[in-house]
Amino acid sequence: MEKAEEAKRRVEELRSEIVEHDRRYYLEAAPTISDQEYDHLYRELRDLEGQYPSLVTPDSPTQRVGAGALESFVQVPHRTPMLSLDNTYSEEEVANFFRRLQRLIPGETIDAVIEPKVDGVALSILYRHGILEYAATRGNGIVGDDVTRNIRTIGAVPSRLRGAAPPEEVEVRGEVFLPKKVFAALNAERQESGEPLFANPRNTAAGSLKQLDPTLVAKRKLSAIFYGFGFVTGGNVATHQQALDRLKKWGLPTHENIWTAQSVEGVIEAIQELGRIRDDFEFEMDGAVVKVDRYDIRERLGYTSKAPRWAMAFKYQAERAETRVRSIQVYVGRSGKLTPVANLDPVFVSGTTVSRATLHNGDEIRRKDVREGDVVVIEKAGEIIPAVVAVLKERRTGKEKPFDMPERCPSCGEQVIRLPGQVDVRCTNVECPEQVKRRLQHFAHKGALDIEGLGVMMVDQLVEKGLVKRVDHIYELDEEKLGRLDRMGKRSISNLLEGIEASKKQPLWRLIFGLGILHVGATAARELANHFKTMKALQSASLDELIRVPNTGEIIGRSIRDWFQSDDNIALVRALKEHGLNFGEADHNETDGQALRGISWVITGKLSEPREIFEDLIRRNGGHVTGSVSKKTNYLLAGEDAGSKLDKARQLGIQIVDEGKFRKMIG
Repeated sequence: MEKAEEAKRRVEELRSEIVEHDRRYYLEAAPTISDQEYDHLYRELRDLEGQYPSLVTPDSPTQRVGAGALESFVQVPHRTPMLSLDNTYSEEEVANFFRRLQRLIPGETIDAVIEPKVDGVALSILYRHGILEYAATRGNGIVGDDVTRNIRTIGAVPSRLRGAAPPEEVEVRGEVFLPKKVFAALNAERQESGEPLFANPRNTAAGSLKQLDPTLVAKRKLSAIFYGFGFVTGGNVATHQQALDRLKKWGLPTHENIWTAQSVEGVIEAIQELGRIRDDFEFEMDGAVVKVDRYDIRERLGYTSKAPRWAMAFKYQAERAETRVRSIQVYVGRSGKLTPVANLDPVFVSGTTVSRATLHNGDEIRRKDVREGDVVVIEKAGEIIPAVVAVLKERRTGKEKPFDMPERCPSCGEQVIRLPGQVDVRCTNVECPEQVKRRLQHFAHKGALDIEGLGVMMVDQLVEKGLVKRVDHIYELDEEKLGRLDRMGKRSISNLLEGIEASKKQPLWRLIFGLGILHVGATAARELANHFKTMKALQSASLDELIRVPNTGEIIGRSIRDWFQSDDNIALVRALKEHGLNFGEADHNETDGQALRGISWVITGKLSEPREIFEDLIRRNGGHVTGSVSKKTNYLLAGEDAGSKLDKARQLGIQIVDEGKFRKMIG
């Protein structure tokens, strides 16, 4: 009886934890654990439910395919269910899977196809008479989000199938992904503009498909690859390889190389060979999929409620390394969030030398029992900052020191809080030095208010000398105060004061972005400024009004509303208004009668300043910017290394200008 009660308690814990991780993975595209850790939790739950069948409930994660769909998209039913694949990290389990197939289909040769498993977003597209009718995400496997408008921006996805006689209806299945080179370029641009970096290509692709404005999706340069049918009328396709040939003829991209095998040894050899070249693909590839080639055998093998019996995914271990935790340090972000980070003995992993790894939060430290002095396993797996995934407790000497999150902020000493239902610990002191530094660096960054001379070292001095305790205090600086700082001559003081004064005239969207509201990046700030026109209108907007803004869903809307309801933030906005910053009125006047009014622009190539600067100049002069070249485009602003957009503009006869001509046009 005690064992059954303990199993029931553990099942409830696992379900709650898995549901939360599903929410972070599918809806927020921001997972906090690795795939392997998630699979471990899932297997433990599945095994317990197998041992105690009475504990199985219809809403258990083991009884469904994926997470619920987003409320901001129309729901589309799949013609055939989009099932998941059983997966494993063990070659022996793959061998057992293939042997089981041989036992179930005695006397016949089982032809297996082995192909790369793309770490992307599952996609289903219906073509009717060769015309793309709709595209949908996996959703819960039965219905998904209608992302048709976003998918139409992806060059790899044809709007019309090639060939003279396409089927009456065909539902094709594939993966949307962000190419690794594009991911690196996007992060370089975000770093330049002061925005948070994306974590990895898969999450960025998922987040891109959730955008409500297709022009923003087009800028992400997503791609796609297809691997089969969900449903097709006619066609007489008998094998998976024939299906791939048919997809290619229709103009749908498929894997360039696949492997075939007819034995356990052949399957394992193919998996190992694919693993050796996994880094050579343009997409992130986290495994190999083993499938039965013949469709008639697939039908005989059938399906479980969640997965086909004729396929299995083998997942490669993410690149890992062992090292020692020298110490654990807690960093304070501009929102007050405390993040523990492990300082490590330097170790080479995934092409770089790593000396730090995130520990996420206090709950993760306790769950993994990470201690200072521990030998740990770290994993990069596409993340910018590697994570500690395991502690080698058998290597402990007894000298290791347990770590607890501080009860007081390591920067200001104020009591920290943890709100009910949240894992993050925060410092709520608005004058906390580290928070002020981070907020001021963000506010002054080139992508926000662009205050020349107010860099990291200057910010550190201003805060440490007590001259700035809140962002608006920079507008109270004068020659006397700045003269107290180290290495500040008259010219440096004059340049900084001029930069601070010039920031008052920056457009409203830059100020909104500079405020550092959680989830509000530069793109969202532009949308908010375009919609509300003034800071006063934004500040008084209801949640319903905020949600109606393009690309501002409920999460961002609540974040904005909560930010403007804080007494400290109300005081900050009032102070900035008193100091004469542009709260939108100047933007409205500046666009009247300007030279680019009504002109459509596309920007490509490398320019002398971040692309956002030129987009802002175009908008302030009455023009508008789109992400792709079309017949409606009036001008292409082309920098160095311009690519396909330049070629298309030439084909369409669109006027092409360089940076010099552009600046002359706006005077």
